[in-house]
Amino acid sequence: MTDLPRRHQRARGPEGVRHGRLPRRRGGVAAVKLLAAAVVIVFVSVGSVAAYAVWDVARSIKTGVHLQAAPGQSAIPQDIPNVSALPGGVNLLLAGTDSRSDLGGVYSSADEQDASSGAGNNDVTMLLHIAQDHKSMTVVSFPRDLMVAIPDCPDPKGGTVDGSSYAQFNTALSRGGLNCVVATVSKMTGLTIPFAAVINFNGVSAMSTAVGGVTVCLASPVTDDYTNPPLDLPAGENTIVGDVALSFLRSRHGVGDGSDLGRISNQQVFLSALARKVVGGGVLSNPVQLYGLAKAAVNNITPSETLTNPTTLVQIALALKDTGLDNMVFVQYPAVSDPDDPNRVVPQESAADALDQALVNDQPIKLTGSTGRAAEDPTATASPAPDAGGQPSPVATGTPAPGATPGTTGTPGSAVELPSTITGQTAAQQTCTKGND
Repeated sequence: MTDLPRRHQRARGPEGVRHGRLPRRRGGVAAVKLLAAAVVIVFVSVGSVAAYAVWDVARSIKTGVHLQAAPGQSAIPQDIPNVSALPGGVNLLLAGTDSRSDLGGVYSSADEQDASSGAGNNDVTMLLHIAQDHKSMTVVSFPRDLMVAIPDCPDPKGGTVDGSSYAQFNTALSRGGLNCVVATVSKMTGLTIPFAAVINFNGVSAMSTAVGGVTVCLASPVTDDYTNPPLDLPAGENTIVGDVALSFLRSRHGVGDGSDLGRISNQQVFLSALARKVVGGGVLSNPVQLYGLAKAAVNNITPSETLTNPTTLVQIALALKDTGLDNMVFVQYPAVSDPDDPNRVVPQESAADALDQALVNDQPIKLTGSTGRAAEDPTATASPAPDAGGQPSPVATGTPAPGATPGTTGTPGSAVELPSTITGQTAAQQTCTKGND
């Protein structure tokens, strides 16, 4: 997909948002693993470190956003059940905003503020679904350029923001805040979403620093002069941290085919590597790193009211502690080119229905398609299958990473086989990013 200049992406809503040219600086990106990974410090640390961490993290959490139930759905509970002790799943939405407001530093310049201020757009949106039995996890990435129906949303300033039958998905945040993003994803998938948060630009940079960097594999060099700092990463293993990690996750021109869909698969390479480090790389047993990760999380998110209690964050983390890397699946919401606009995409209905049904029915999923436009599995041996754009790519089976269960990658229990047009990977697969040569 080709980015339109941001001045043409003005949101149709009451919240003032200004969008200028495609920024050459940093971009918004989110990692859903953030909340589960960051807050485990409160139950793995001991003594005064743990006590201080709980207090300091609790006082850092911002005032929560009250989420309203979508029409026809039950009210979203404010007293969340203990998911670590009681049977129950989790649906958590994380929206990455491109707004520069209140970030300070390099974002204080006129160019940065003109690029996006106010609520901003949800340029990265991910939905975390943890199964009722906690044996599987799915993270769904929604393309920012997806054209969908956005329902009527409560206006953060009072009243209601009128919906639209055909609008760009990433305008939901600027139309009606976090509630509007939740309502739009709920309408698309049929899920009730009681947990949500908005994360700003600084989140990923701070997170990658807190864990000491994330090592990603590059199948070919990745260069991108449109990021700040510019990317010039060689092929092979690269440990990226801070602003370089943010540039890597924001890069569109430097990965795959230069599209936003390629960027999603590149983000999944990073997320799976982050998951492997958190689960199998010693982060869970390092109170210092976990404390830093917890602080990075709460300092850079605006949570829903249901996430303002640190105990709830702990309960969500506990729900994932025994899931296993091979049962953590990252997928892109299936999309095809919009017949009315080649720079936009629309849901691929049959594949989207299959994914939505599996989520609503709380069924684990099995991928049969490729790893996406900007990712490849160097260990894949299966025959090629088409990706969402019709290009053949190897079906990703991969070699399980440390922490994975041999022989069960992507196949927990009675997993539902998704159509091959749905791209993604498990956290156990050690995939590599393909540069945009």
